[in-house]
Amino acid sequence: MDTIIYIRFALLAYLVIMNITAVIVTVHDKRAAKKSKWRVPERTLLLIATLSGCIAMYFTMKLIRHKTKHPKFMIGIPLIFIAEAAAAYFLFPYYSFIFV
Repeated sequence: MDTIIYIRFALLAYLVIMNITAVIVTVHDKRAAKKSKWRVPERTLLLIATLSGCIAMYFTMKLIRHKTKHPKFMIGIPLIFIAEAAAAYFLFPYYSFIFV
């Protein structure tokens, strides 16, 4: 039983860290764009979204109006979330107790 608690804690900690990272990087890129400074590559933004930071990144982009005209982000990030949710559901059907 203790193992399940540690797995849940590790998973929750990972998701929190990735989503906080997504917010920080997105806000940094927006500020850099305004000041014409070094920007975060789009590839890096998409990588962070793929590593489970997609929810926070999507809502941050909508909130600060950053890259909202880019279909790569406004369609791509929700698709990444759907793919991650489907993968978790289909790859770990017997481990659903982790997510409950």
